[in-house]
Amino acid sequence: MGKKTCNVKINGTNCQAEEGINLVEACLQQGIIIPTLCYLKDLNESGACSVCLVEVKGAKTLLRACVTKVRDGMEIYTDTERIRRARKVVVELILANHPKDCLGCEKNQNCDLQRIAYELGIENIRYPKTRQKDFSIDNSSPSIIRDPNKCILCGRCIEVCSKIQEVNAIDFIKRGHAMQVSTFFDGGLGNSECTNCGQCVLVCPTGALAENNSIGEVWRVLDDKEQIVIVQTAPAIRAAIGEAFGFNTGVPTTGKLAASLRRLGFSKIFDTQFAADLTIIEEGSEFLTRLKNNDKIPTITSCSPGWIKFGETFFPGILDNISTCKSPQQMFGAIAKTYYAQKMNIDPRKIKIISVMPCTAKKFEALRPEINSAFSFWKDKLALSKKEYFPDVDYVLTTRELIRMIKEAGIDYANLADEGFDDPLGVSTGAATIFGASGGVMEAALRSAYFYLTGTELKDIELNAVRGLSGIKEASLEIAGKKIKVAVAHGLGNARKLMQQVARGESPYHFIEIMACPGGCIGGGGQPLPVNDEIRKLRIKALYQEDRSLAYRRSHQNPAVIKLYSEFLKKPNGHLSHKLLHTHYHKRQPVKI
Repeated sequence: MGKKTCNVKINGTNCQAEEGINLVEACLQQGIIIPTLCYLKDLNESGACSVCLVEVKGAKTLLRACVTKVRDGMEIYTDTERIRRARKVVVELILANHPKDCLGCEKNQNCDLQRIAYELGIENIRYPKTRQKDFSIDNSSPSIIRDPNKCILCGRCIEVCSKIQEVNAIDFIKRGHAMQVSTFFDGGLGNSECTNCGQCVLVCPTGALAENNSIGEVWRVLDDKEQIVIVQTAPAIRAAIGEAFGFNTGVPTTGKLAASLRRLGFSKIFDTQFAADLTIIEEGSEFLTRLKNNDKIPTITSCSPGWIKFGETFFPGILDNISTCKSPQQMFGAIAKTYYAQKMNIDPRKIKIISVMPCTAKKFEALRPEINSAFSFWKDKLALSKKEYFPDVDYVLTTRELIRMIKEAGIDYANLADEGFDDPLGVSTGAATIFGASGGVMEAALRSAYFYLTGTELKDIELNAVRGLSGIKEASLEIAGKKIKVAVAHGLGNARKLMQQVARGESPYHFIEIMACPGGCIGGGGQPLPVNDEIRKLRIKALYQEDRSLAYRRSHQNPAVIKLYSEFLKKPNGHLSHKLLHTHYHKRQPVKI
């Protein structure tokens, strides 16, 4: 049965609109964009900012388009002198209390407030500042900086955190001019349930939320000629970074990414995808052992640090089900500072590992004390003191931070000739490429699990059942006479549903993939803005396109990983593998309300 439509008139033109939708969407269908700051379709329709004012014939006042529903016979006006004047007043009042530091703001040129003020022709702010005292900046988190002075109280971040991620780390506190978005008892993001996923950063219309910037530290390391500065770049970066340099969304720019990193002065350009293949070998072997022994089933993936912190906080009873494998980022750091350092006869103390990640939570992960193992490997061999301690991964840049560095260095990204990654830690397969999409880890794992269980290659390796943007996807695959049932969830709200099953002992699955961010890493909190489902789909398409173009599409076929085991690790899940590539988790105490 089709949806009921209404006859309406917008700016004097007769048209039809679906009954019950709001005026923002009804006007958009007619090619009319109504400015909004707080509105997020199907998520935040509070009318908090009042920028979306429109006239409706018969109404005594201007109405907020995001909370006003279409009805038959409506006459709507979106561009009258009265509307323009009112919108200007609303935005000027917001700007009266807003910092005037646009040039140095993380969201400069990506700020909705800045853009709307320009589009409304605001040149002067006629109203005085009403907030007498500035708020303190929250830098308690290694991943996200919160500046309440730039917050316009739109509520977008709260809605994403509560409705999509179901973490509820932030909310409105206090009243009047003292009102702000903060954590329980204003204790700081670093002392809350915040999983560091950064989805709040993606929807923030100003610079109130931004990644904890590491650009200065990375420039200093690059300028130190005594250091061997190695960079690793995650799969999802290649699918998104081109957007900042004029490429259409969904165009992979892998070769230009490698070339730009080389121009920035990194000693070696390596690929996190090498470690993604390594992760599949370790995680797949671990899963098959558990499956054989019917122990700790379902096995749950461990690649997403936002998910891991969520699990530690809200589901500590299922931590044994999570794979003990480190994420590809941390596996790479451990291997680069042990195997590669030893192979190239480099003092590991001189190696700095810089990660480029789509994820703000990776900054937190790199600081986890239990996840660093290269120092332990070398401690006795080099008689290292505690003062000489070094982490597996030194600094993490988001995609947005790398974009700023490339622009700061004056590199003409779009016109660079394509270049490749360096050997041996730059070699990867198509299975590793699709790690950046929701379902990609599962698909890559099953491509190799089939081989390990049967001794033959899976013929149809494109597992469409686990692809796409459905919140929870499931599939079954018969391998060596055994039916393997798997599930994939992206977004922590969807993860919660699956984990509640596991916690009750009712999960029907053998293997579960969890990604904290909607769409997977391609929609990570550190990716170029904006991010919506259409953009997620195009970025995912770019990864599958690259997967199909590669010579090797199964992780166990990666020749560099095969050589790593032959020369160094000896066997998957062996003694050295466990020492360098596996970790443990611990219960985190949720904030009590």
